[in-house]
Amino acid sequence: MTSTGLNQFASDEPLDEEQLRAAPVRLPRPSRLAQPLDAPGPRAARALETLGVETVGALLHHLPRASGEARTIAGLVEEETSTVLVEVRSITSRPVRRRGMRPMVEATVADQTGTLRVVFFNQPWLVDRYRPPTRLMLTGRLGPRSFRVSGHAPTTQQIAGAEHVVQYPASEGIGSVQLLALAQEHRDAIFDVPEPLPAAVRVEDELPDVQAALTAVHFPSRERDAVEGRRRLAYDELLLLQLGLLRRRAARERRSRAPRLDGPRELSARWLESGLPFAPTDDQTAAMEAIDGDLARDHAMQRLLMGEVGSGKTVVALFTLLRAVEQGWQGALMAPTETLAEQHFATIQALTANENLQVALLTGSTPAARRRDLLGKLASGELALIVGTHALIEDAVVFTRLGAVVVDEQHRFGVRQRAALDAKAPAGLTPHVLHMTATPIPRTLALVQHGDLDHTALRQLPRGRQPIETHLASGERARERAYERIREELRAGRQAFVVCPLVGESEALQARAATEEYERLKRTEFRDFRVVLMHGQMKPREKQEAMADFSAGGADVLVATSVIEVGIDVPNATVMLVEDAERYGISQLHQLRGRIGRGQHKSLCLLFGPRDSARLRALAAHSDGFRLAQIDLELRREGEIVGVRQHGEAAYRIAILPDDADLLEKAHFRAETLLADDPELERPEHALLRDALAQVFGPEAMAPIAA
Repeated sequence: MTSTGLNQFASDEPLDEEQLRAAPVRLPRPSRLAQPLDAPGPRAARALETLGVETVGALLHHLPRASGEARTIAGLVEEETSTVLVEVRSITSRPVRRRGMRPMVEATVADQTGTLRVVFFNQPWLVDRYRPPTRLMLTGRLGPRSFRVSGHAPTTQQIAGAEHVVQYPASEGIGSVQLLALAQEHRDAIFDVPEPLPAAVRVEDELPDVQAALTAVHFPSRERDAVEGRRRLAYDELLLLQLGLLRRRAARERRSRAPRLDGPRELSARWLESGLPFAPTDDQTAAMEAIDGDLARDHAMQRLLMGEVGSGKTVVALFTLLRAVEQGWQGALMAPTETLAEQHFATIQALTANENLQVALLTGSTPAARRRDLLGKLASGELALIVGTHALIEDAVVFTRLGAVVVDEQHRFGVRQRAALDAKAPAGLTPHVLHMTATPIPRTLALVQHGDLDHTALRQLPRGRQPIETHLASGERARERAYERIREELRAGRQAFVVCPLVGESEALQARAATEEYERLKRTEFRDFRVVLMHGQMKPREKQEAMADFSAGGADVLVATSVIEVGIDVPNATVMLVEDAERYGISQLHQLRGRIGRGQHKSLCLLFGPRDSARLRALAAHSDGFRLAQIDLELRREGEIVGVRQHGEAAYRIAILPDDADLLEKAHFRAETLLADDPELERPEHALLRDALAQVFGPEAMAPIAA
């Protein structure tokens, strides 16, 4: 592969044939990128190690995070940090009277707008290093008598007034200016960077070559160059991630044999016709058909079911398990908490009440005698369907014919925990797996976090679900009115949740806050009603009793922490008050709000918090969980997204989500197209792309898919 060495960002005019012929041709030599950097001193060397910038190649991929215009000397503002490009006219050192201080270096520098006196402290060697007419980039503050330098380095940029300069992520011991000087020193090494994309892809997706992109990002002639260069490099990063995820998915499908569950629908069809209290929504029906197609194949289903709050994910999950059970296989549903597992167990029992089907619950709190009985029935095959927590993956739990698994709130389980449940299938087989999440995920994040799974979304709500009015509240008058509004609902025979503040990461602290609020409310605002308490620090039996009491209507108000976020279904609960709501994320508040509005009465959610909170305003304005998830992503940006990077996956150094959502879609399509045509990336034009993928994911990522 060759490069002309010309930065095509620098001009909007295409290069003519004569220019192309005259341009020097240079073959990249990637081995030179592995050369160690010559750091300017031991502190700088340690700083470069901290930044992960120890080779020439790492330096070129340590991209600036911002760019802007350098000031002219005439344009400097007193006491404002600025960057200037200047030429040294004279430089001297003079002693400092304070004991222990090295001589102070003073220099006169100039640009086309004037001259400036600058001062360097504790660096006497600069007198020899910066002899006239050295060109410098200086960062510092203009004082009454001089420019006090905080960062400096020689530069190759022209001293022609206001110039474009970039800012690098830095560390103590080396600043942005010094990093730019290193980049300038190794500028020619850009042409040793191999171009991973085939020419056909660059043409079709209208992308510049990688050398031009790197030049534009490090040494932009204008802001537009830096933006377009970064987008090209972000595209590469996103494409490699999508290729890695899609290849991992293909390898898993080829290597994992699963039972082919394509028998006739008998139990599941009868259940759909008579076991449901309502007709499935179109979304539920489409999801069940997609899952049925997955189960009919002889490689394991790996599907993510995302659902709006109250959209009926449990119905789809139960259909999946029943399809296994009616064909002589076992099904298991694993939930992250006992509360959620218990709720799923109760729901499944209610939905299968008309069927001769034994369903069991296994958690850490299951009594020893009951546990022995369940384990024996699982091992013998007598028990076909079980719901549980992490207890399901313990060594003592043995299934006879595990064929289908549902993992709820799958993000709360680690890779090893999910793999341990997979290993419960008969030797040589893998169960079909449906991953569920009650948190709607924008497509942008779904492609990033779950690009190796099939995706199904439930957006429709079952008929009869009532709208939930959401209001922001603050101040004592609003609080008095809120309590009165709750009492109105209670007098009408309905029930209420009071969610206590998220006071810290400690569950013990949250439990104490909930307990204190419980004691206060039952003594004051709700003294005429029955109030119960529920939090994560309570014993399992105490939580069960509190929840059962509230569900049966024996209690009017449930004071709780966010332990009620998912899995709680009390149709008679119509009002919720959330204290210090700004401490919660958008998705968590949406989940909490979803505990009401499940019956025939209109419901009300009161969020106490600052009225200028963008998150709380979004909750008050929108009820669509997918729209709220997108707003959440836009507010948090990609830097706070949890779970984007796992071991062995690419980190986002360049791409910015959701701003680069269009690039992600383009990269996803391109990855699908490339792998459909050349699954192993074996063609000559894909050789460098294959090498780049191996560098990001490791050599094991390029193991043959069919192996």
